[in-house]
Amino acid sequence: MREIEIQNGVSVTAEGPRLTIKGKKGSTTKAVNERLLSVKVEGNKVVVNTTKNKKLAAKAELASHAFATEISDAVRTVNDGIERKMTVIFAHFPMSIDIKGKDIHIKNIFGEKVSRLAKIVGDTKVEVKGQDVKVSGADKYDVGQTMANIKNACHARGQDTRVFQDGIYPAREE
Repeated sequence: MREIEIQNGVSVTAEGPRLTIKGKKGSTTKAVNERLLSVKVEGNKVVVNTTKNKKLAAKAELASHAFATEISDAVRTVNDGIERKMTVIFAHFPMSIDIKGKDIHIKNIFGEKVSRLAKIVGDTKVEVKGQDVKVSGADKYDVGQTMANIKNACHARGQDTRVFQDGIYPAREE
């Protein structure tokens, strides 16, 4: 059994196999594997219990630890938010980035006439200022997947990536 404290300003509701966490910066939903875990909200705590099935006991113990960590991260990020930075790097052709709805249009990469698209996942927000791209949101998985979509859209297909290094890459955390 694992217990996770709920911060002030965060509400957690358990509806069947889904756990919804809402805070100041947004909300997120987590799926619960009911074969391995049972999740209850008791007061200002979320209680994660493992299954009683002996064949699944070891797997359930690992899943409970992973899910408890996921919930505690979600409780923190819906209140505080999460922000990651990316950097636009180009050598030959200056590229530009436009955001239209849930799509990011990357123009003139490698001198291509057609813009490449990357999808924004969930309620993630993307801001572009010069060569800096800021990706922020309430769910760390949505922010990470949006960053991966941007990076993958810039991949030099069929080229040597040691030579064609243009793209949008995650900035180093300092």
